[in-house]
Parts: sequence; C-alpha cells; structure tokens
Amino acid sequence: MFRKVLLTALAGFALAVQAVSQITPAPARTEGEGPYTKLIIRGVTLIDGTGAPPVGPVDIVVEKNRIVQIQNVGYPGLPINENRRPKADADTEVLDLEGHYLLPGFIDMHGHIGGSGQGTPAEYVFKLWMAHGITTVRDPSAGNGLDWVLDQKKKSLANEITAPRLLAYTSFGQRSGSPITTAEQAKAWVNENNAKGADGVKFFGANPEVMEAAISENKKIGLRSAMHHQQLDVARWNVLNSARAGLTSMEHWYGLPEALFENRTIQDFRLDYNYSNEQHRFGEAGKLWKQAAPPFSDHWNKVMDELIALDFTLDPTFNIYEANRDLMRARTQEWHAVYTLPSLWRFYAPSRQSHGSYWFDWTTEEEVQWKENYLLWMTFVNEYKNRGGRVTAGSDSGFIYQLYGFAYIRELELLREAGFHPLEVIRSATMYASEALGMEKEIGTVEVGKLADFVIVEENPLQNLKVLYATGSIRIDDTNTPVRVGGVKYTVKDGIVYDSKKLLEDVRKMVEEQKAKEDYQVTQPGLDW
Repeated sequence: MFRKVLLTALAGFALAVQAVSQITPAPARTEGEGPYTKLIIRGVTLIDGTGAPPVGPVDIVVEKNRIVQIQNVGYPGLPINENRRPKADADTEVLDLEGHYLLPGFIDMHGHIGGSGQGTPAEYVFKLWMAHGITTVRDPSAGNGLDWVLDQKKKSLANEITAPRLLAYTSFGQRSGSPITTAEQAKAWVNENNAKGADGVKFFGANPEVMEAAISENKKIGLRSAMHHQQLDVARWNVLNSARAGLTSMEHWYGLPEALFENRTIQDFRLDYNYSNEQHRFGEAGKLWKQAAPPFSDHWNKVMDELIALDFTLDPTFNIYEANRDLMRARTQEWHAVYTLPSLWRFYAPSRQSHGSYWFDWTTEEEVQWKENYLLWMTFVNEYKNRGGRVTAGSDSGFIYQLYGFAYIRELELLREAGFHPLEVIRSATMYASEALGMEKEIGTVEVGKLADFVIVEENPLQNLKVLYATGSIRIDDTNTPVRVGGVKYTVKDGIVYDSKKLLEDVRKMVEEQKAKEDYQVTQPGLDW
C-alpha cells in the first residue's frame, strides 16, 4: 500500500511515485545492553525458524553478534544437566531464562516508517517494531526519501540508533524528474537507483514496455523487487507478467485475481467508479476474488504452479485490509488508547484525502463481501504454501487502523487463520522472509554462524500467537482474576539485548506527552467518547 500517488497521464500510463514526506529521524541509542564478548542464554526452548519442532532446554552461546554454539542441556521435566552446559568465564554475560521460548528475530516485509501525514517520529515506529521482536524491516517505497532511509539504515547497522536493520526499496520513478515512458529511461533509472545504494525497487505499474525493461534490468543487476499491482495498470500487466519479467515478490493481492480471470479481462468495476474515490477503490476490490477462476480449477492451478516454478514470493499483508471485513474491530483495538499518537489517530479517521481512510459510508454489505473475499484469497495463499511456494509476513502499518508492531503480530494470526500451522507461520516470518531478501546466510533462523537476532518470550507462542502482542493475552489465574501474560520479554538484535517492555514504556510516554501537549484524547469518529 502506498501513501500518495502521483499520476502522470501524459504518456498514457500512471506512474506511482512515493511522495517524500520526511519524519524526525531516530535519536542516538540509549537502550540495549551489549554486544558482549560472550553471551550465554540458558535453558530456553528453541523454535529455530526452519519449521522444525521446538527443542529444549538448550543453551545458546553468542560471541559479539554471532551465534557460536547451540547446546542441548537436558530434558523437559528434569533438572538441567550442568555438565553439558557451555562454560562461562569472567567476561561472560549470562541470561538465565529457563522455561522461556526463543525464536529468530521477526522480519517485516512491508514496513513504512511513517510520514508527515501520520506525524510519527522514527523513534516511535522503530521502538514499536523492536518491542514486538521485529529485527529486520523492508521499507517498500522509501517514502521519507532514499537518502533519509539509507542514513537510518547505516546508523541501525552500526547500532547507533534503536532500530531494526532496514532495507530500502525505492518506488519506481522516485525523483526521476519526469515521467518514465521508454525502456531506455526505465533501465537508466534502475541503474541510477542501484548506484545510489537502494536495496531494491517497489513497482506500482506502467506501460508494458517500461515494466518489462525496468523489472528485467533490476533483476540483471542483482537487486530484488516488490510490486503493488495498482488497478490503473493491472488490466495490461498482471502478476504473471511481472513474475515472468523477473519480479521477485508481490505485495497484497492486486494483480493475482486478474491473472486468474477466465471469462473476463477487466475487473467488473461499477460504472461510476473513480480510482481517486477510495471507497470505490476498496469497496470494489472486495468483490475481485469472486471474479477469478474458482479454487483448484485448471486455470487456478496453472497460474499457481507457474508462479511457484518462477520462485515467486507472496507477501499478502492480510492485516492491512482487515478493517474492510470488520471496521469496528479495527478501530477499537485496545492498544489504540495507549500507543497510538494523536496525529496518527486523526490520520486514520474517515477522510476523503488521507490514504486508507475511506470510511465514507462503510456498510454491512461491504464487510460481508470482504469476508467472502478473504476466504478465497486465503485459500490461494495457503495452497501456495502447501505446494512449496514462499509466503512471507508483512504489515503495511500506519494505515487503516493498523499500528506498528501490533499489526505484524495480527498478520501472523491471519496466516494461521489461512491454514498455516503455527510453525509454518513462524517460518514465513523468519526463514522464508530472509530468503526473499537474499539474506538467508545471515538472518532468519537460529543456527551457528548466523547473526544473533532473537525474540524471547515467557509463553509458548505456538499455543497462542497472542502472547506476542505487547499487550499480551488474557488469562484467569488461580484466584479467578483476569491477568495478562506474554508480551515479548527481550528482543536481541545483532547481539544487543533490548528490554522490550522498556521500549514499550518509552512509546507510551511519547504518546502521553503528545496528548498532554494537545489536550487530546482518543475518541471514536462522530462521537465525543
């Protein structure tokens, strides 16, 4: 999903360019301990990200920012075998976390770092991500400007700021100065983007000559790519066209149903449709999967099998459209009252201008259509995974009532709803995402030799993914009193141990201070409470 789209119809196509709207960069890091000469994390149950079942208790040894040993130290229900434990010396930091669960650091494949419209400082965004165990983020659009994102990326790599490691995928055509209308211009822009240090490109759509040239050139020079197949161009360039040209991943699902059309070539738009009217845009999108070939039909199977053969990645971002099937749930999520900044809450409110705030008159009928849409969409994604296709987890937070960090955990829940086993969910959030980024040798699984990126939680996330939310999960204790359990305890990024609850406290204070400054309280649209 993108924020502002610059339409250039002069060449007969729509060129989508992320509007540069810089936000306050992150301050110097004051949080986190380490990296240590030697760190031993003792007694955890390991979920390594490969799809393997949990194993434990294990001790994990980290030297500076690398995993150097994973040692089984006993059996569940029995005392730890001290003779099997890695030895600590005077320079060793020890975290005794017997009974905790340790997973690879999560990778958000679709994470915008806010913008001036949302009024979200980078510190706010980064700490919400890190507090939920997200240690790597792909920024699809570099919406605050490529130079800005690359500066934050550099500082994060050096651990000068509290932030996930960042990858900058520039919007195709960003800062081109004029519309890109030829293959030569497209190739030139792609090479210039590479020279500037971008990690990849995010496409939205253009004429087929431009798309073919840009995507194939981008692949030739070794950069990866993502695409939101916007409705303005999808009739002449769908997901199959992109994958055949060398696109490495698709965002959301636009362009996929169009590749599955059998008895039409264009979406059955209402005849008063206007793409700039976002209620039209998103309301009609909720009818799209029903217009595609039915699940497991010959054409449906053919498209899926070709995409898998092309090693194509799906990044569905289920969560960002969830308000379409249950608007009240999305706007009343409990964390909004404590962790959503006033400026962001105003951005979410119904508006004809703010992107993703299209609740002009959202009805039961639209919600029902979207629920049916999800069933068909999830069927495709789950079967894609079943046949060996790569599916990742991305949040697209900062729009449509989805808050940074929290929305990512909701994405994991929605993958589970789609039919993924919890271990498959974690694999999509870690190993598969690292493969999609070309970083599988460094991150994505807990293995000797890889970077020390971990999520550590006191509860078993396979039994209940809700324990990964910062607000935890509700449980009744022995006195019949509701209590909260869970929330990520520690996020380890690059060997540095962050107290996740402390990061959340910092965010809460930011929100409280801004509310006090504005004399503001969160209220529901059209109400004063």
